[in-house]
Amino acid sequence: MEKHKTIQHMQAEVDQYIGQFKEGYFSPLAMLARMTEELGELAREVNHHHGEKPKKTTEEENTVEEELGDMLFVLICFANSLGIDLQSSHDKVMHKFTTRDKDRWTKKQDTTEGESEDE
Repeated sequence: MEKHKTIQHMQAEVDQYIGQFKEGYFSPLAMLARMTEELGELAREVNHHHGEKPKKTTEEENTVEEELGDMLFVLICFANSLGIDLQSSHDKVMHKFTTRDKDRWTKKQDTTEGESEDE
C-alpha cells in the first residue's frame, strides 16, 4: 500500500525540484499569472467534460485530474516562494469554517435520528 504524502512533504518535494534550477521560483506576480493560466485550463476541461462545449477533434486530450494537479503544483510553488506553510493555512481556514461558518449551510440529517431502539 502506497503511503500518502503530507502537505509538508509535497512542499518539500516541489522545493527540491525547483531548487535545482538557477531561475528558482517565479515572482509572486508571475506565479499569480501562472495560476490564472492553469485555472483557465481547468475551466476549459470542466466545460468539455461537464458542460455544453464539446472538445474540438484537434485539441489535446487532458483530464480534470491533470489540470487539478497542475493547479496544485503552481499553488505549492506560490506558497513556497512566499514562505507559507500550507498545512498552517489549511488549519486556519478549517478553523474559520468550523467556527464562524459552522451554521451557515444546511447540515445533513443524522441517519440514526428518529429511529426507535426496536428497529
